[in-house]
Amino acid sequence: MPKIQCLDAHIADLIAAGEVVERPASVVKELTENGIGAGAANVTVEIQRGGMSYIRVTDDGCGIAAAEAETAFLRHATSKIRTEYDLEAIGTLGFRGEALAAIAAVSKVELMTKTADEPFGTALLLDGGVVRERSEVGCPDGTTMIVRELFYNTPARLKFIKRDTAEGAAVTAVVQHAAMSHPEVAFRLIREGKQELSTPGDGSLKSAVYAVLGRDVALGFLPCQSEGDIAVEGFVSRPVCCRGTRGCQHFFVNGRYVKSRTMTAALEEAYQNQKMVGKFPCCVLHLTTKLNSVDVNVHPTKTEVKFSSEKALFDAVYYAVKSALQREQGHPDALPEQPPAKPRPEDTVTGSQTFFRTMTAEEYRKLGLNPQGEVSLQDSGRLYQPRQSEPAPSPVRATVPLTARPAAVRQVSPVEPDLTVVYDEPEDFDAPPAAEPVKKPSPPMQKAQEPPTQDMPPLSPAEGEVPAPPEPEPLTPDAPMWRVAGEVLNTYIIVEQGDTVYLIDKHAAHERMNFDRLKARDYQPMRQMLLTPLVYKPEPDEYAALTEHLPLLARFGFEAEEFGGGTLLVRQVPDYLAEEDILPTLEELAQRLLTTGTADPSAARDELLHTMACKSAIKGGWVSGEQELEVVAQAVMSGQVRYCPHGRPVAITMTKKQIEKQFKRIT
Repeated sequence: MPKIQCLDAHIADLIAAGEVVERPASVVKELTENGIGAGAANVTVEIQRGGMSYIRVTDDGCGIAAAEAETAFLRHATSKIRTEYDLEAIGTLGFRGEALAAIAAVSKVELMTKTADEPFGTALLLDGGVVRERSEVGCPDGTTMIVRELFYNTPARLKFIKRDTAEGAAVTAVVQHAAMSHPEVAFRLIREGKQELSTPGDGSLKSAVYAVLGRDVALGFLPCQSEGDIAVEGFVSRPVCCRGTRGCQHFFVNGRYVKSRTMTAALEEAYQNQKMVGKFPCCVLHLTTKLNSVDVNVHPTKTEVKFSSEKALFDAVYYAVKSALQREQGHPDALPEQPPAKPRPEDTVTGSQTFFRTMTAEEYRKLGLNPQGEVSLQDSGRLYQPRQSEPAPSPVRATVPLTARPAAVRQVSPVEPDLTVVYDEPEDFDAPPAAEPVKKPSPPMQKAQEPPTQDMPPLSPAEGEVPAPPEPEPLTPDAPMWRVAGEVLNTYIIVEQGDTVYLIDKHAAHERMNFDRLKARDYQPMRQMLLTPLVYKPEPDEYAALTEHLPLLARFGFEAEEFGGGTLLVRQVPDYLAEEDILPTLEELAQRLLTTGTADPSAARDELLHTMACKSAIKGGWVSGEQELEVVAQAVMSGQVRYCPHGRPVAITMTKKQIEKQFKRIT
């Protein structure tokens, strides 16, 4: 039987370091939290090679007393806990007292610190957790910690470290979370000698969000606030500003960044029936609750917390977000109210009277008119003229039948001003009354997102437009010919072949056709130069994934470059991507590369192709022309396409016998 013995202190420190220090971002997190806990107003983080070779964190907090400088690097040494009862209500960050000891055990550390009441500062040099030098130095109040050669004495840990760009992105995310959790602190991040982030530290969460997430995201936010046992404050995105991933959801509990499935579920539940399918809301939400109602000691990195009542947590987030969305819906953007235009004397037909009424834009559209420009419609003496934001033009004279009478005006109910309707009526009222005007039928309603057929991506890589349907391939004598019988729900193509009916998912089938075309060795994408380059600011981990695969993106039509501040400048895109699909495509590409494509180049390529094929395919719900339906049906019926790139079938069949059974024609 092996003999039981106590571990060496250094080995124990290495084991503890494995729990606390996973990567450079773990070091930055602990050191920035120490600066926040010390009451700093400014914190500066500088890294090189993603933090593996150099990390420097400087704060202007209270500093460490000279007599306590070495004690700070001992395990379980802390200034935040005194008794066992303090563990029941923890409101500080980095409370375990193991951070500095764990960091020093696996790196080379330099410390410079000074308190306000000491004339000189203290400098320490540690190697593998052992103090090598101690001296007095001149330095400002606060603490500066330099960490070099992380994991130099534990090479087994290096195989779990990712590329410098990925590690740097993780550090960026840590600093961003710290900046949004404590907007009263000004943060700076310097990465590879360039400033990546700078926040004002003015105490305004809005200012911190603007600096961290960028202008576009910040302008799409709504304020969110509620009181109660769990108070909620922050910002949530408008439904139209939701993103394709959950990467822009940030939750904080008592000033600590956390991940919570309960809060995520509550947030997304509040958006039900308001956002597009496949889109996820963004948020920066601060929750404040009693310290003893939340346990932060359930995860080594403190990113997961446990609440005494998960239901209360869900309700707090759900109703706060729901109220914010309802307030926004209660004040829709609208044109300012304008009084009805008055006729000028020179615009009135001699010997007649002029009447005015107003009509909403919706009523105007139901008449089949285009609300842009100036259009007139003669209908029983009615002349419709759209209102403009500038002073309304003079009413247009019209030839008016003698049968138009004031009674016709009274039959129309008043509505909000959006359109001016002019009636010219002669003074001669002896004519017989006019018959009730016949209303013109409204055109069939179509979904707003349905693009015109001619704007759809070409189904053939050789031509710039949808080609004529090819002739069906020769079939064997026992294989009957097929025909496209129509389409249902603007999604499924109906094909009849003998006694069999096929329902073809046009999106899935076209997606497979695009995927096979993109994957062909000789495929050369058509590129479209953007007149105005797009500035895209993804989440830090998404940014790292995209920058690592810029050559792969270029191969398939994207020309992008690093623009500083964690942003990408997109100059060229594949020609088959619509403008509104460019950024969502990049978002989805980044997420796919993060989850499955970062380790295997071929997997990264396939994931990119899956996304691009999907984005450029015909969408379910789009109105398609007969030729387009024929092209897709031909690919399926010839056996060229059987499954979509994700493995789903593209067609299902129903036989004549099955249909007749449903109608009880046979038993």
